[in-house]
Amino acid sequence: VQLQASGGGLVQAGGSLKLSCADSKRTSSNNALGWFRQAPGKEREFVSSISWRGGDTVYASSVKGRFTISRDNAKNTVYLQMNDLKPEDTAVYYCAVSRYSVRSSSREDYQYWGQGTQVTVSS
Repeated sequence: VQLQASGGGLVQAGGSLKLSCADSKRTSSNNALGWFRQAPGKEREFVSSISWRGGDTVYASSVKGRFTISRDNAKNTVYLQMNDLKPEDTAVYYCAVSRYSVRSSSREDYQYWGQGTQVTVSS
């Protein structure tokens, strides 16, 4: 599995970004996918996860209602649409492939990680 995240950048508070993560080895279509983030000096934290068929999702309370996760298995890509961004959303965002088909918020359930993409939200 080789994951390539993209779409990060600098945006003002209230703005939007859409992250993408492509699995170039095309091995994650039967696995749940997730997004995590890590701010400077903080632990990596869960953001969102989606089941392998895409019908089941879960979000961290801090992003629920603002972020939307989706996936296109034909393109082996997972997306994270981020709206109404806040300065506290500033972090490096990582995509990950789970060992399982069901969505999960636990870091330990994820076996492959992308390289991360920086999101910076200015106030």
